[in-house]
Amino acid sequence: MARAPRRGGETLTSPSAPPPFGLLLAGGLSRRMGGQDKTLLPLPGGSPLSILRDRLKPQCAQLAISANGDPGRFAALGLAVITDVHGSYAGPLAGVLAGLEYLASQARSDWLLTVPGDTPFIPFDLAARLAATAKESGVRIARATSAGRSHPVVALWSPSVRSALRDALVMRDVRRVMAFQEEIGVGEAEWPESSYDPFFNLNSSSDIAEATSIAAMLASGRSS
Repeated sequence: MARAPRRGGETLTSPSAPPPFGLLLAGGLSRRMGGQDKTLLPLPGGSPLSILRDRLKPQCAQLAISANGDPGRFAALGLAVITDVHGSYAGPLAGVLAGLEYLASQARSDWLLTVPGDTPFIPFDLAARLAATAKESGVRIARATSAGRSHPVVALWSPSVRSALRDALVMRDVRRVMAFQEEIGVGEAEWPESSYDPFFNLNSSSDIAEATSIAAMLASGRSS
């Protein structure tokens, strides 16, 4: 499924080479989890963030974490930590913008791939499928969908949206990721659910048991 760009959707070269720069968004406040850092909770096979790192690493040229607060809590993951430039805890779009700013100044990649840090079971073909969608649709943003639901933060972003995103976030106080994507023009890649939702994320304490069950299943090799 792909939506035609509404604005600024010029034809793009293939984003498959070089691989994207991957950003694990872990800057939330975890209010529904009692303030504990849900990305570092223990699961079979590691924390949500370490499982996600291991799934993304083969798909990306580099990886980093987008987070505010003490970066030392992520030291064991061995990844750079990028903080929000335009205000702490301003939501996922602030993390995306920080990643695009970093990409422009230091990273060598033509695309930014973002995934929430509490979504550990992402597909191993995530980057490739989103890249194909961006290329086929001629859009500057491609996002994942499953079971009829869009996952706007699981997305591939062209650095060419950086100035528009900065304007939206800083000047117009746009906070909804989907609203910005629809404004720019977005393509969608659909994934089937099989034995679990590949975009399952930990939103509340009740999700921990389900995440534990999925992680145990994957660690045992019963699914992929």
